[in-house]
Amino acid sequence: MKGLPHPVKTKSEEFNMENEKVYAMSFGKIYSLLVSKAEKKGRTQAEVDKIICWLTGYRPEEITDAIQSAVCYGDFFRNAPQPNPARRQIKGVICGVRVEEITEPLMQEIRYLDKLIDELAKGKAMDKILRA
Repeated sequence: MKGLPHPVKTKSEEFNMENEKVYAMSFGKIYSLLVSKAEKKGRTQAEVDKIICWLTGYRPEEITDAIQSAVCYGDFFRNAPQPNPARRQIKGVICGVRVEEITEPLMQEIRYLDKLIDELAKGKAMDKILRA
């Protein structure tokens, strides 16, 4: 006797489930991965912090608090005190998707950070990364 068929998920449902997995990840764990990526390319934790502060409006001590409090990645961005309006200037491809075309607002915020850290790791100057 065969089991019940599994319900078929739409692309939208699969996409939302994947987003929720990302949002539920620990900010501290993601942060350590971002720092590691930068440091492997000769950049610093201070530069990663500067990018996060620029993007979100968090102060460095608030980043440390978020790491220590085990806040999830989604909440870190949902609670960003002052998202930088210049973040809308961030363009390009990350994870195979153009960041400016991401329609889910929270995922777009997360991918902005991914893109900036990618630029840092590729050796781009901080003033260019921060759209100065």
